[in-house]
Amino acid sequence: MRAMTRDDVDAALAIEQAVQRFPWTRGNFVDALNSGYLCRVDVTQEDGIRGYAILMPAAGEAELLTIGVAAAQQRKGLGRAMLSEMLDAARERNLRRVFLEVRPSNVAAINLYRSAGFGEIGVRQGYYQNTNDSEDALVMACDLMQAGERENG
Repeated sequence: MRAMTRDDVDAALAIEQAVQRFPWTRGNFVDALNSGYLCRVDVTQEDGIRGYAILMPAAGEAELLTIGVAAAQQRKGLGRAMLSEMLDAARERNLRRVFLEVRPSNVAAINLYRSAGFGEIGVRQGYYQNTNDSEDALVMACDLMQAGERENG
């Protein structure tokens, strides 16, 4: 993965619109870049941009704001690899914990997050707006500190 640039926004937005029921806007991606968030894209010469991830660091922790994989690239381990790389980037910045929200109906994502060390810590009622109603969000967190760091820190 490499840093996302403004030139990558259209490709990331196209993936977002294709794979999300309620996608981010161009402005959301530009705002993330302008805010200095950790914005990454997965790129190959053959396929171009295959996925993206955005992590917002704050006060020693971070929130994974979005992660997306092109439909043709799903179920091949790319999402897992991108998530792992984002968690490694958070560790490199000495962040203690990464949070995220996920729809309870997104079972595949929940399973991915659990396998990466995330656990459920709460529910945000009515967090996601749907066409006619809303859906709760599961709040998940992954503690990035090693056991020895907890004992010493």
